[in-house]
Amino acid sequence: MDQKVDIKHYELFIDGRHVAPTTGEYTIDLDPATEEPIAEVAQGGVADVDRAVSVARAALKVWGGLRAAERGRILQRAAALLEQNQEELIEIESLDAGKPLAAVRRQDMAAVIDTLRYYAGWCDKITGQVIPARPDALTYTVREPVGVVAAIVPWNFPLMIGMWKIAPALACGCTVVVKPAELTPLSMLRVAELFLEAGLPAGVLNVVCGKGSVVGEALVRHPGVDKVTFTGSPKVGRTIMQGAAANFKKVTLELGGKSANLIFADANLDRAVRAAASGIFFNAGQVCSAGSRVLVQRPVYDEVVRRLVDRARAIRVGDPRDPSTTMGPVISAGQMKTVLDYIDIGRAEGASLVAGGARIGREGYFVEPTVFADVAHDMRISQEEIFGPVLSVIPFDDEADALRMANGTPYSLAAGVWSADISRVHRVAAALKAGTVWINTYGYTDVRLPWGGSGESGLGREHGDAALENFTQPKAVWLALEA
Repeated sequence: MDQKVDIKHYELFIDGRHVAPTTGEYTIDLDPATEEPIAEVAQGGVADVDRAVSVARAALKVWGGLRAAERGRILQRAAALLEQNQEELIEIESLDAGKPLAAVRRQDMAAVIDTLRYYAGWCDKITGQVIPARPDALTYTVREPVGVVAAIVPWNFPLMIGMWKIAPALACGCTVVVKPAELTPLSMLRVAELFLEAGLPAGVLNVVCGKGSVVGEALVRHPGVDKVTFTGSPKVGRTIMQGAAANFKKVTLELGGKSANLIFADANLDRAVRAAASGIFFNAGQVCSAGSRVLVQRPVYDEVVRRLVDRARAIRVGDPRDPSTTMGPVISAGQMKTVLDYIDIGRAEGASLVAGGARIGREGYFVEPTVFADVAHDMRISQEEIFGPVLSVIPFDDEADALRMANGTPYSLAAGVWSADISRVHRVAAALKAGTVWINTYGYTDVRLPWGGSGESGLGREHGDAALENFTQPKAVWLALEA
């Protein structure tokens, strides 16, 4: 590739400044819609991680030395600056991640601002308790920042998931070193600049770009890092747990999903099909909670398949900057190959390919919205996370049959249930193995509600007051009362 193209140059962001990487290495960042270079980005190394962790540890005293209310005001100013500069951030995210502009504006950016404002409000409300253990002592607890946080951010929602980690960590008084995904580093670098402009002290928020095998591993194993929060694949999550065990770091992992959308025969099919299509084709299926399995009761199975095919064929796939586009490319050539390979696997397994199934064009990583019917529960396309616009539609007979299949994967992140029977939806929601269950809707999240799963879907919860547990630790204080 010709690296003489006039593209923007990005350094690391450490201690409030742009700094060149000690490795001297840079990589070319590509637009997934065109495969053209858009940026040259510094690649950090172990020495850069050492420096970032060192300044983050020093900044703990500065950040923790501010009144909690002042920390909240700084985060509110940061939220205001993000809102003022949101069109720039939306364009960066769309270009870097191949996401339609309208989707970033409606979903990602709105959630970023809401998340930051929500946790800014928590800064002076993180309290302990007075616990009357015995009459001759004053006993109470306080919640202290866990310390330096390594936030390892995925490529599917760089801005939004990045803020899910940064905002609560800062609200709790922690300092942060962010490692953006190798494929989508640009928005976090701009966010760090805006936080500095808002008055965040230098060193409180640092961004070290680079390979997961270098920067990510160095952060996970660094003795100066107290907490790792990671969103990504189960494979990498296991590696992080193993690395963090070296000095018993706290770990939060938000990993994969193979979420089931259960449509009973008495459901409102218009709403159910519309949400089911959105649940898999939003962000080209690159969503941890994507409803990649739609389980449909047999009396309405053929009708639902037909409607899903119609919706898949109506999706406008193309340039993310075109306002009429509703689905962009997948993130990379490697991810496109993975998705297309799974489509071949589905065919070989005997599923019926009823929509899509191919790459679109020769430029950009575009894959047709794809629907498989007649999928058996034990097929690989039903069991394994594809992370692309590929839907498996599976028939079921009754409630027990639906629950058996819905719970029959190693994942437990999310699920949906569609029915007009109020008793049934509550009964099924209680039986589903999932951290979030949507009833007669699908895919909504809110920072005020806990988010996460177990098993292959991860460890711990993000959002709400659950996130405060991630970035603080309790201390008990015992004061003897003299007689």
